[in-house]
Amino acid sequence: MAPQVPPLRPGRRIEGVSALLLPYTSAGRVDMDGHSRLIERTFDAGLTPAVNMDTGFVNLLTRDERRAVLTATSGVARGRAFVAGAFIEGDSGPPAALYRREAEAIRAAGGTPILFPCSALSDRDEKGLFDVFQEVAEAGAPLLAFELGTMFVPFGRLFSLDLFSRLLEVPAFVGLKHSSLDRGREWERLAVRDSRRPDFKIYTGNDLAVDMAFYGSDYLLGLSSFWPEAFAARDRLWAASDVRAFALNDLLQYLGFLAFREPVPAYRHSAAQFLHLRGVIEGDGVHPLAPRRDHGDVALLAEIRERIDRLLESLP
Repeated sequence: MAPQVPPLRPGRRIEGVSALLLPYTSAGRVDMDGHSRLIERTFDAGLTPAVNMDTGFVNLLTRDERRAVLTATSGVARGRAFVAGAFIEGDSGPPAALYRREAEAIRAAGGTPILFPCSALSDRDEKGLFDVFQEVAEAGAPLLAFELGTMFVPFGRLFSLDLFSRLLEVPAFVGLKHSSLDRGREWERLAVRDSRRPDFKIYTGNDLAVDMAFYGSDYLLGLSSFWPEAFAARDRLWAASDVRAFALNDLLQYLGFLAFREPVPAYRHSAAQFLHLRGVIEGDGVHPLAPRRDHGDVALLAEIRERIDRLLESLP
């Protein structure tokens, strides 16, 4: 049976978490100063930064580079809340122990850990996967889970609705990022969440349907890193039941359709192009191993930027 389309929830306060781009210089080196500025701009917009995520090339970074990003983020945050990916790909040892190590380091830095998928989990059956989650949860809270489609990374893993339901029974897990790019799957999870554990957060990762926040999801999006202030403005309009939230959402979705087309991982170069176009970062460099977009995209991105700018300027 197809999932039921839920009603819109105007007036709801949306929690926005933004998966930050890790900017690079044209020489292929991390622009940590630019990264720090992106973190501060995200805080200033009223969104929560998330680092060491797919948008930040987490699967392409070395362990030392991920730790450097975490340390820099902690320094900028100065006690403010942020989210960080716990990533264990390539490390040897039991997955639960490795995740516990990473989660402890993230908490020590002041962040909330989100368990980024890895090959060791994608190969397990759901009982084995749940056992890992339970063991990590026994070491402390809060935790966020993460289901991610293979269009983002080859070792992505999506959960069955039964596994999602079981995860709601683990108090240490306070939320989940859902990145299937499938409205129906996410609506099913919202229905189960609402009936079983209403305080559990479902953060949409659907950059092709950012209006999922209008149906009851919150968000943890790479797209929001393109323009956190615009997402924050949309969220304020929605909380005020202002119809202009739809107009701004439409433009943000236009941006998402362009940036997250195939090959999907190239959206990170789209983010760099757009942020450079807006004058937020000094160049449009990305990790040397990351796919890139054609320079012809810049003209399209400029047109979208101008349209969003005009709408934002019309707001009180």
